[in-house]
Amino acid sequence: MSHDAAQMPLELGARRDGAPPRVAGVDEAGRGPLAGPVVVAAVVFAPGRTPINGLDDSKQLTAQRREALYERIVERALAWHIEFVTAAEIDRINIYQATMAGMSRAIACLHHRVDVVRIDGNALPRALPCAAEAWIGGDARDRSIMAASILAKVARDRYMRELHERFPLYGFDQHKGYSTPVHLSALATHGPCPEHRRSFEPVRMSLQTGRGEEAATAEALFDLPPQAAPAT
Repeated sequence: MSHDAAQMPLELGARRDGAPPRVAGVDEAGRGPLAGPVVVAAVVFAPGRTPINGLDDSKQLTAQRREALYERIVERALAWHIEFVTAAEIDRINIYQATMAGMSRAIACLHHRVDVVRIDGNALPRALPCAAEAWIGGDARDRSIMAASILAKVARDRYMRELHERFPLYGFDQHKGYSTPVHLSALATHGPCPEHRRSFEPVRMSLQTGRGEEAATAEALFDLPPQAAPAT
């Protein structure tokens, strides 16, 4: 199966026992920020009507609504998993490969519970353990992908708020690591912290243009043991 197929629809008939196929939705949050992890979630609902009203693409929902739906999803899903891919791994293998790796790990945790996975986007990870489809715009089309997008977004936002407690100079609780003017100004002033993605151009530039010595000092001050990803 090609890892970069635009979309691979399958004929999902009944399983051998006559039951409808079990589908896992997969989505990510945090590919674009300059700091923090990319987070992948996978959600499986029991076949039939999704037992949650109000699902939508997480970007179309308020933070308060996402939080409420998060609790319902984890309570009512047949299975779910959230995978955190660290900034260090992103820098080591690049953001695309890190996202694919996170998807692979999330699916590996649930594949024994599903017949097919549907992944938001136009690419599939290599060597998946089960059938898979890439759905362009899937977070607006498939309810299991919508649920996954909500879990990934809420989990990452919570992580970034915790990160703000460790590194309050950057305002992670407000912009969640995205390249807002406030974040870029803080990066220029203080240099990067250990959770910044050094493979991303604005972070790399902050180390090369006048921030070298001060940034190195800041990194020494921030030399804290890595924080474990929240348990799921």
